[in-house]
Amino acid sequence: MKPLVSIVIPVYKEVENIKHVVQSIYKSLADVMDYEIIFVDDNSADGSLQVCSDLSKNHPVKMIVRTDERGLSSAVIDGINLSKREYIVVMDGDLSHPASSIPNMIKMLSSHEADFVLGSRYIGKGSIDKNWSIFRHLSSRFATLLAFPLVSVRDPMSGFFSFKKESVIDSNLLSPIGYKIGLEIMVKCNFKNIIEEPIVFTDRVYGKSKFGLREQINYLRHILRLYQYKYIDKFKHD
Repeated sequence: MKPLVSIVIPVYKEVENIKHVVQSIYKSLADVMDYEIIFVDDNSADGSLQVCSDLSKNHPVKMIVRTDERGLSSAVIDGINLSKREYIVVMDGDLSHPASSIPNMIKMLSSHEADFVLGSRYIGKGSIDKNWSIFRHLSSRFATLLAFPLVSVRDPMSGFFSFKKESVIDSNLLSPIGYKIGLEIMVKCNFKNIIEEPIVFTDRVYGKSKFGLREQINYLRHILRLYQYKYIDKFKHD
């Protein structure tokens, strides 16, 4: 039987990318797995809902529009909770993550080689976009160093990852600040075997990045909360 996979994609004002993302996933997965795509949209009101409605005529696509909450991390959590399938894949909606990596990620999960697979820019043949500035390189490396004591992987900042849905026993345990939901899940869900899959990360072609100073500050707040969870709160309970 083909693996049953839900691909959760949080979006906000990504109408230019949605069709390309769906086509990329179809090209990579149509013959190898039974998949659905769940877009979780924070009320973009940019035509994204109509694009998804049109795409759903030929592809397993649906969009959930949230009007009472915003944020990438909570959107991912909502998408996970809505899924009824065995495997979850989380990826960005800006074409930065290669859908061609998904079959191997799911293969590692289904063979029990891994219980969490992380798309990594910093391992093996993984790479980042050649147009990255020095500042962006340094920011990424610094953020990675801050996260290393929490989880021993090379690219904890990645937003491209997969796991069995049953691994997230209680989504109420998750309370991320900002956009690094993958890091939150890795720290709080006690995965025993995390494997990094090399990916080539590509900068967006369409639309505008949502990353800015506010998200950097939220990341620092998130890191502090995770340090407290792992090294203070758990110690008290133990």
